[in-house]
Parts: sequence; structure tokens; C-alpha cells
Amino acid sequence: MPGGQGYRARTRDLFKRGFRQKGYIPMATYLTTYKLGDYVDIKVNGAVHKGMPHKFYHGKTGRVWNVTKRAVGVELLKQVNGRYIKKRIHVRVEHVKPSRCHEAFLRRCKENDERRHKAHLAGEPAPVTKRQPKGPRTEGFMLENVSMETITAVPYDILKEGVQM
Repeated sequence: MPGGQGYRARTRDLFKRGFRQKGYIPMATYLTTYKLGDYVDIKVNGAVHKGMPHKFYHGKTGRVWNVTKRAVGVELLKQVNGRYIKKRIHVRVEHVKPSRCHEAFLRRCKENDERRHKAHLAGEPAPVTKRQPKGPRTEGFMLENVSMETITAVPYDILKEGVQM
């Protein structure tokens, strides 16, 4: 018989709860505050069937565009053939968690603002805040007190050695 083609087909391992993560859902899941523009990761909780997104969206990151009583609206991009389409879906809060994808950018912005402020107070020109690509490595290892030695294979002749019985 052919395999099923249902809405949750091939999600046996995809939606399962993690090791020692089974059982009741922590209260922090429901008490987390989501605001418009927040980045969230969609991570389906297999124990809650209501408000569950399609398996395609599992593991995707999007931005909150709507907040309702028990759910959040998430806007994300879906690749269809050669283009990206904006998709807006509503997902219950059990299936989303705050994303950490924006933390490094915000930290870098804060550090750049501090550097600019310090330079302004010191009367210096604004520092370069653009990220620079990592250049070639200059350090390495050097071999000392080593001489070159040529190694060649020793020819093997079975007739000279003789056959030992």
C-alpha cells in the first residue's frame, strides 16, 4: 500500500518532544511576551495539536506581525521555485520561541554607538565601524634545525633473498 499523503505525513520524528522534555508544558511558554517586530523561531510542540503550523514551517524564523490572545501571527519567506513569497501564518504560542538571530546585530550596534560616543567626547574622528573580512593568517609555524633528507625505495628482489621454506 502506498504511504499516506496527509497534512502531518512524515512527521513522526520531526514533531516528537526531546529527551526529558516530555510531559507538561512549562508556564514560561505562556507567559512570554511577544511584541510586533520580534523575531521568533517556529518549533512545533507535538503535544499541542491546536494552532500547529504545517511541517514546512518547523525550524523557520520569522517576525511577529500580529498578536492575539493565544497565538501570534508570524511573517516569513517561503521559497517557491526561483522566488521568495511572504507568508503570514498564525501559530499558537506553544509552537514559537523567541529567536536569538538578532542578538549579535543589536550587540554590535550598541558597541558601535559607544565607540562613536567616546570618539566624539575625545574630539577624534568617528571610528570605522564596518566589519572587515578576516585576512590571511600571518602567523604559522617554522621548522628550525631541520635538514632535507631524500628518501628512496629499496628495490626488492625475491631471487636474491631466496625463498625460505
